Amino acid sequence: MGRPDTYLPDRDDDQSMTASRAPAEPAVREFESTVERVDGREVVLEETYFYAESGGQPADRGTLAGVLVDDVTERDGEVVHVLAEDPTAGGAGDVEPGEPVRGVIDDDFRTYCARAHTASHVLYGAARRTCEDLGYAGFDISPEKVRVDLTTAEPLDDEDLVELERLSNRAVWDSRPVSWEVLPESEARDRDGIAFNTKTEEGAMSGGESVRVVTVEDWDVAACGGTHVENTAEIGQIAALDRSNPGEGVTRVEFAVGPTAIDRVAARHAAALEAATAADTNVEELPDEVRRLRGEVDRLDSALRDAQSDLLGARLAEFPTSEVDGDGVVWAVGTVADADPNDLREPATALIESDDSVDALAAVGEGETPFVVAAAGPDVDADAGAVVEAATDEFGGGGGGGPTFAQGGGLDADPDAVVAWLRDR
Repeated sequence: MGRPDTYLPDRDDDQSMTASRAPAEPAVREFESTVERVDGREVVLEETYFYAESGGQPADRGTLAGVLVDDVTERDGEVVHVLAEDPTAGGAGDVEPGEPVRGVIDDDFRTYCARAHTASHVLYGAARRTCEDLGYAGFDISPEKVRVDLTTAEPLDDEDLVELERLSNRAVWDSRPVSWEVLPESEARDRDGIAFNTKTEEGAMSGGESVRVVTVEDWDVAACGGTHVENTAEIGQIAALDRSNPGEGVTRVEFAVGPTAIDRVAARHAAALEAATAADTNVEELPDEVRRLRGEVDRLDSALRDAQSDLLGARLAEFPTSEVDGDGVVWAVGTVADADPNDLREPATALIESDDSVDALAAVGEGETPFVVAAAGPDVDADAGAVVEAATDEFGGGGGGGPTFAQGGGLDADPDAVVAWLRDR
């Protein structure tokens, strides 16, 4: 399926008009044209095949009259080539109004962009087959990856991402023809399932009489003004990299094409083989083995936490007890090593509940910056929060809590001194 015989103004992904011939004839890499205007480093030609940055596709790279092109933008319906040097300053080539110049487009970068842009259409076609209430919210091409933003009824998960990758690569393998044509706007909108960028079409389409439509045969159709390959087989490997949710109802899919995709797939394979070897299984059975090992680790973690809690409980049970303030409340006070304040809540509470001879407990952590933990039974005349507050007032640091449990940290004192103060207060 070929291109139009004659160039017509077409539209890029955000439906703004473009004056470049690149979308209509993306295979052109070298051309000659006449300089229309020069303004410092900016050059406007009568006709150009340089693609101006638009709709998520970056500007072409290359040279004009032997001078590097820094950027290509579209302004007021004209394609403006921004050169690396001022051609009017001398030594930058023959770039004067009315003079012919030769443009050379970077073949590697143009080819990459065409493959990546068509790949985004292929991925959208895959999403048509897997997602409900699908919509298009934009895309972007960078040197290492491509992103496509989709609106979907539900966020995509890892299984969806794998299926998008599988279907996209199948469409590449099927060698589906890619074609483009310019249609009246009304006819384009009547195309079954055509994708428009719903975020930008309002207003940008007003007054326009034609729309450029890109079709991947029996796979996808979309309004688009970018450069594309003629067959999906030219895309090569597609590798899904990541998914995220940048906004409500939007799923962002990032993928790679070309060498980056090949390297990514090879790295995945190597990682899977290494993991399978470490788990003493094969790649196909690796998920089941990982789940089994994860369950075993969780079981061992739970057993370890129980053992640590029992050990802490045993250590707390060894604390000396005494009546503090003559209020009839018996406190167990002592130091603990290699413990976290949060780990003491359960064994301290369990001790108070199980030992009738202990009404409340205060534990001081050993180390360079001691902490204090206090716990009290619910039916005794003791306030754990008040004890911790008093300790931090006396020794510095901070913390807090309620009547039955509190903790403070950053005490500026020797742990034994804090214990002695707690016993004698």
